[in-house]
Amino acid sequence: MHCHGTESTQHTHPDYDVLLVGNPNVGKSVIFHKLTGRYADVSNYPGTTVDILTGKIKSLNLTVADLPGMYSLFSITEEERVAKDIILNSKPKVIVNVVDAKNIERGLPLTLQLLETSFNVILVLNAVDEAEKAGMVIDEKKLEEKLGIPVIKTVAVKGKGIKELLKKIEELSKIRLEKRTFKFSPVLEEAIKEAEGLIGQESTISKKLLAILALSNDRDVIEKLNIDENKLSELRRRMGRSIAYLLAMEYQRLSEELLKDAVVQIEKKRRIYDKINELSLNPVTAIPMSIAALYFLYIFAGVIGAQIMVDAIESWYETIINVPLNTWLESSIPNYWIRELIGGEYGVVTLGLRYALAIIFPIVTMFFLAFSILEDSGFLPRMAMLLDRLFKKIGLSGRAIIPMVLGLGCGTMAVIVTRVLESRRERIIATLMLAVAIPCSAQLGIILGIVPDSFALAVWAFSVFTILLAIGLLAGKYLPGEAPSFYMEIPPLRIPSLSNIMMKTVSRLEWYFKEVLPIFLLISVAIWVGRITTVFDLVVGLLGRPAEVLGLPPKMGEIFLYGFFRRDYGTAGLYDLVSGGLLDYNQTIVSMVVLTLFVPCIAQFSVIGKERGWKFAVITALTALTIAFTAGFIVREILEVLL
Repeated sequence: MHCHGTESTQHTHPDYDVLLVGNPNVGKSVIFHKLTGRYADVSNYPGTTVDILTGKIKSLNLTVADLPGMYSLFSITEEERVAKDIILNSKPKVIVNVVDAKNIERGLPLTLQLLETSFNVILVLNAVDEAEKAGMVIDEKKLEEKLGIPVIKTVAVKGKGIKELLKKIEELSKIRLEKRTFKFSPVLEEAIKEAEGLIGQESTISKKLLAILALSNDRDVIEKLNIDENKLSELRRRMGRSIAYLLAMEYQRLSEELLKDAVVQIEKKRRIYDKINELSLNPVTAIPMSIAALYFLYIFAGVIGAQIMVDAIESWYETIINVPLNTWLESSIPNYWIRELIGGEYGVVTLGLRYALAIIFPIVTMFFLAFSILEDSGFLPRMAMLLDRLFKKIGLSGRAIIPMVLGLGCGTMAVIVTRVLESRRERIIATLMLAVAIPCSAQLGIILGIVPDSFALAVWAFSVFTILLAIGLLAGKYLPGEAPSFYMEIPPLRIPSLSNIMMKTVSRLEWYFKEVLPIFLLISVAIWVGRITTVFDLVVGLLGRPAEVLGLPPKMGEIFLYGFFRRDYGTAGLYDLVSGGLLDYNQTIVSMVVLTLFVPCIAQFSVIGKERGWKFAVITALTALTIAFTAGFIVREILEVLL
């Protein structure tokens, strides 16, 4: 995602034997897991935050990469650019092009583009059972004959067709198929031929495909091959119309010709299932269904995960691990600072590991479970589509509803989940909103317990929501980058497969343990160093100064710092002050506003650093700090006038 424009995506990366390529949500990941088994590596593509899933077909000793979803080689999103970069710059033995069988006409243009690469291609028609239910009869043998490549029908979630696919991958990994070419209109063919003449370098990719990409103004190809841009511009002018438009029309024409006689549509009697499917696409009925789905997600992650499971596991962790460990350290380790590194209040085991295992892990598990259910049922794309227009006002697409709602459960996990957004710009906007103005469920619960009356609650809610909206509108207007594009297949509703849900959940949790858990341990070490060097005391003193300006007691400096370690720690400290009668009515409201808008907790800050970069994390924290104290000052001034 991201980095539209001139930034190059030419990277050094390993060659993969098999590439899984296809539109988003066509079942590539399921096929990947069926081919490789449960275990896989997830890594960022160099220079990006795009995930590449890699593994191995052990029985064939072939490496496999599941590329990000793409609609064509004429890339729009960063995921598409990364996928294109890998296709053009690696030397796969086989490309497995996965297409949703019921949307075969829409998927076939990408197949035609992949055929131009010169690599062996297998066309997989996945979810063929759903296509048949919709009345489609696909003659794969006829299609195979027309395309000149193997065509295999699969129902990946049930494992159907996987053996045939494995057999065909093995066969094609040892030979090179003769490439079949498809002709565009004579005028377009002539322009492509002339563009081919501008390419001097030899490549494993066919010159025709490189010429097509260069004519469609693919900056990566033009710069890498050093193609004369003036001559390309002249060719485009001679065409009279947009090359992208002409290519799209030609690919559509070729697809229709290929599917003629190979796909027949039969009229079928409407079922209850069809009516439910239609209701889920009608805004009048889909909106309440979406609200119910979001509530379901919040109950799983925000209530069962963030409240019930966290309470139970954290209590267990405190009793079974922290207390005995601290007792043992007291009796066995004479050096205070060594004891504090391992145990005490901020040790690697008593804080870092506890955060990772007893607090974040239960929330992440429940969220991934609920997310997989919504994803597998086909409801998630519908929800995103419904909210897309509304979210575009603040520079986000409909997908952003997921991290936004999740932020009310746990901001740390919500930042991780911003990966579902298409572009870096969207991820930055969502991360900013999450970091500054969306309280987590624990903090929200304590604030609702502190708030003196409904007027105070209204002031707090209005202040926080105004800041949230302002951040979204300003970031959406001034942050450089393209407006969010939102392309998504709308699959039919279906009953989620248990094995599929578990596979996705376990795979995501493996990623969590591998990439996120170490961060929590490092934070504990950083806090330990801060305490030894007395930086900890210095920060408390610094945070006490603006608190005094806001008319709050200096003790608030310590509470703000606690809020950085964990948001509900800080809010719990505020609860103590309010309960002890140390804050008056106005001070309570101002403190609530400032603490809610205060910097993200250390776990969220660390994840922001990992996901968006440490420079961005520091800028976000400083921005949040400024907004929090400024908003607190304004609220105090208004309250003094009103009350």
